[in-house]
Amino acid sequence: MLKGFFASNKIVILISVVTLAIIIGGVFLFTKTPSQSTPQKVDNRLLIESDSQKIGSPSAQVTLVEFGDYQCPACGDYHPMVKQLLSDFNGKINFIFRNFPLSQHPNAKISSYAAEAAGLQGKFEEMHNKIYETQNDWANSSDAKSIFIGYAKDLGLDVDKFTKDLDSDTIKQKIDRDTNDGLTLKINETPTFYLDGIKQVLTGRYDDLKKAVEDELSKTSK
Repeated sequence: MLKGFFASNKIVILISVVTLAIIIGGVFLFTKTPSQSTPQKVDNRLLIESDSQKIGSPSAQVTLVEFGDYQCPACGDYHPMVKQLLSDFNGKINFIFRNFPLSQHPNAKISSYAAEAAGLQGKFEEMHNKIYETQNDWANSSDAKSIFIGYAKDLGLDVDKFTKDLDSDTIKQKIDRDTNDGLTLKINETPTFYLDGIKQVLTGRYDDLKKAVEDELSKTSK
């Protein structure tokens, strides 16, 4: 009878100890969650290549990197926001554009080639803006290449050189490298932005993007 009493108490004590351990473990995991969700800074070697296209001043206080697809509607929506940021924070942002053409967009690659080909003649920003701002004109075209050659002419580029560069291995390899860097970063949507190496959560609102830049500028000024 006495042995049964002690055996029963041992079981109760064991259950209590296990329950307490589970509770303590749960509290520990719960308290650790916020720190684990803190955004991790990405290595700049994956974000910026030596020949990456840059708009703004390299000496600016903050760097904004976009992995984008020229045919992506969301990228088209964010394009004026980026332009507004560069205007509102003139000289304070160094903007880097990396190509991440998505396979579901048939004209994404040729549009990337066009922007990079213009860049070889010092007109990347102009072509970049033109391609985004006329997205609806060429996105579903069966001959987007001809449209981009027309843009090159409008921008005063050497059209023969531009046309050759469009098909060059150098540019194609650069787009592939940008894409591979994006895949290494596990990018799965466009646009994807990194502000000073931290991936940004996008809300579709300019004010939220502006606030992120203001907060980062505040940090750098300190």
